[in-house]
Amino acid sequence: MQSINNRTESGIELEMIEPTPQLADFVESLWMLKNTSGATHETIGLPDGRFDIIFSYSPTEPYNVMQMGLGTEPGPHTIPPNIVMCAVSFKLLAIEYLLDMKAGSLLNTAHPLPNDFWGIRQSDLDDFELFCQRISAKMLSLIKPGIDSRKQKLFDLIYSSNGSLAVKELADRVYWSSRQINRYFNEYFGISLKAYCNIVRFKTALYDIKKGNLFPGLDYADQAHFIKEIKKFSGVVPKELFRNPNDRFILLSALPEQ
Repeated sequence: MQSINNRTESGIELEMIEPTPQLADFVESLWMLKNTSGATHETIGLPDGRFDIIFSYSPTEPYNVMQMGLGTEPGPHTIPPNIVMCAVSFKLLAIEYLLDMKAGSLLNTAHPLPNDFWGIRQSDLDDFELFCQRISAKMLSLIKPGIDSRKQKLFDLIYSSNGSLAVKELADRVYWSSRQINRYFNEYFGISLKAYCNIVRFKTALYDIKKGNLFPGLDYADQAHFIKEIKKFSGVVPKELFRNPNDRFILLSALPEQ
């Protein structure tokens, strides 16, 4: 598994690893975040096309487990001092075939989970490698058989194209009507296929913005369309995202180099 380590100027430490091949259809990454600065860090969360389950504790907050819903808009978040967070970021296929749930009600919100969820303990968060081993084994045991090949191919196309394919083309290539796909997306995730593809495309654009490329790509119609979409999902124009003062947009700071 590939490991990426990053430390921001604000004292935020992030370690991220890719899942095992058996989990690749369901998990984007496993990650650990620590705020070693001794001060509260105010950040803006950005839509990233993922569902997260986060295990955390700090000197001022007890151990807790939260399920974070799919985000469609920017929102403020506080990272307490000396907090330790270990998490799994899920791809959408996991909602049905690993978590066995419907998550439309979690859109832009969070839901507490039991503290003994999946058998993870607070002490497991102090050893990220052990956390990854324990939670990966648990997830492998939960995968449901009989995965719909149309859904599997649909998500492969969405992610491999970085959300740039049109709904009609996606539907044609997986032999599944766009109406049925949208019914599935709204039932399980709370948004349409097109809305989700726009989020995936936005996240991909962040890699270029981080490098200072502030011009459109990924089938944005023109510069005005590019700026409008970036502002819709981040609240600011691309130039302000690139500046990212004080690691305000922690997702941008944490992106690995491509």
